[in-house]
Amino acid sequence: MKSDAWAWREGEPGVLLLPSGRLVRGRGLRRPLDPTAPTPAYGVYLLGARPPHPPWESRWLRWPDFRLPGDRAQARATLAEAWRRAAEERVEIACAGGRGRTGTALACLAVLDGVPPGEAVEYVRRHYDRRAVETPWQRRYVRGFGGLTE
Repeated sequence: MKSDAWAWREGEPGVLLLPSGRLVRGRGLRRPLDPTAPTPAYGVYLLGARPPHPPWESRWLRWPDFRLPGDRAQARATLAEAWRRAAEERVEIACAGGRGRTGTALACLAVLDGVPPGEAVEYVRRHYDRRAVETPWQRRYVRGFGGLTE
């Protein structure tokens, strides 16, 4: 894993350290980005409607508030790409509030990183936000996510 100026720093707001050492930032888009905070190289935005295009590379997943992704195959591929890219780039995962959808996606990244699916929600709640992954169906989605099959 690369460790240079492009890496997030552990302890920065919203930064989740995965067991592999990858760092991913989760955040709520309703809160303005601190102008002094580093910007991502790649962002995944989990919203019901297409967001404005940020000045960095990004993907939008149609994912309504308090729900699950509209296209689960696309969500899996996008989250797997985010996980791979987090080894070398600043990756950001965000929804409007930064808890339900973002927490669910971060828990899926934790599963891809080797955290057992039944423990991933608790991992994200312990290391990112204690209220992450808000609904029973989001928790169920994480438990069924499974690891990489490559």
